[in-house]
Amino acid sequence: MQYQKPVLIQEQRLKLSPQMLQSIQLMALPITELKLRIAEEIERNPALEVLEDRSQVSYDEIDHSTRSEEYDFFENSSDPGYSESYDSEASDAKQKFLEGAIARSESLHDHLLWQLRLQPLDKEDFAVGEKLILNLDDNGFHIEPIEELFQDSERQRVRRMIALIHEFEPTGICVADFRESLLLQISLDPEAPPYADDIVADYLPALEKNRIQEIARDLSVSVQEIEEAVAFIRRLTPFPGRLYSNETPHYVVPDVSVRLEEGEFKIYLNDIEIPVLGISAFYAGLQNGKKHHTAEHEKSAQKFAGDHVREAEWFINSIRQRNRSLMKIAKAIIEFQRDFFLKGPKYLVPLTLKDIAEEVSVHETTVSRIANAKYMQTEWGIYPIKYFFTNSISGAGSSGSRFSKEGVKEMIREILENDTGKKRLSDQKISNLLKEKGVSIARRTVAKYRNELNIDSSFDR
Repeated sequence: MQYQKPVLIQEQRLKLSPQMLQSIQLMALPITELKLRIAEEIERNPALEVLEDRSQVSYDEIDHSTRSEEYDFFENSSDPGYSESYDSEASDAKQKFLEGAIARSESLHDHLLWQLRLQPLDKEDFAVGEKLILNLDDNGFHIEPIEELFQDSERQRVRRMIALIHEFEPTGICVADFRESLLLQISLDPEAPPYADDIVADYLPALEKNRIQEIARDLSVSVQEIEEAVAFIRRLTPFPGRLYSNETPHYVVPDVSVRLEEGEFKIYLNDIEIPVLGISAFYAGLQNGKKHHTAEHEKSAQKFAGDHVREAEWFINSIRQRNRSLMKIAKAIIEFQRDFFLKGPKYLVPLTLKDIAEEVSVHETTVSRIANAKYMQTEWGIYPIKYFFTNSISGAGSSGSRFSKEGVKEMIREILENDTGKKRLSDQKISNLLKEKGVSIARRTVAKYRNELNIDSSFDR
């Protein structure tokens, strides 16, 4: 006969209170999701109220320094519903089928293959065209490099089929990146104004900063001509494949922005989207027993009010803690990546979660939560905060660890885009040039990084 013997076991467990769990969850929310979470909490908790909804105020009506927390550091830092009438005698099954067919979105691949099948092509040309189409991503750009998909003996056929697909709708697909897409759209439009292709080819960075006069001076034309060309360019579609995407567009709102003002870096918290929260005066008074109630109801009313006021206070404090942690971590990132913010992406250095965690005295998981799905606006564009955490790339000698993956990718971009005399460089030659700069990576790694940059191979350049 077996007997059960009671045994005492000592163990440690980490138990999170609902408030602590809420604080951790708020820490990970980007600004757009935080705004929704605040709306949900206001609906749930009557003690929480909006003191000021700044999202309803025009940006121009608000002084930047009053709507954002500002941090100074680094002194002297040099994008008709379909209707159909059906025959009254049509069956329900047929109607449901038609409704389903109408509601179903046509994918980019479906649309292009349908156009391909309408062409008078032989079996070999069709196979090449099909392969090219299936190699396009949701933007309409090549996924794998062309030379890896086809043999050299097929080069002429491939070029002929690419030229054919360029005539398909949507215009601007079957190219390497958005720049090539814009250039293709310009070349196919007979009404394209002069200099539109020049601007896209050579002046997009200047255009992003609205340096119209600089572009006009460089091209020796009037400002009006440049403005007409720019207006035309803005009507184009840089990512034409997305017109057939089934996914909901994702709009990026930066959580923080960094600016170099009068020789100092300043970081701003984008809190215009977040309403100013406070505690309801009615519930605060009710909690303190300042409202008149019968003795029968007073105790339960005070408890009800007190619970909700404490939850509201915790919620407000959790948002403040999120914002403080975000600002601290953003500041530390800028300190580590100073050369990036001064000179651009090529100068990004290796950085780990541990580096930042040690700098701001928090756990690595806190840094990870803060970096999750949040964005930072810089002079060089809007980047995910995760972008600034990048692995090191082996280099020559002891200095190899100074090269980050993203930095090396920018070096590859610079080699291929800034030196027109080297447009036909193979991946192996790029690898050799990088080695001369102290970066040792294999040819296949160069090909991988080039593909991630949406830069075409030497086969098509």
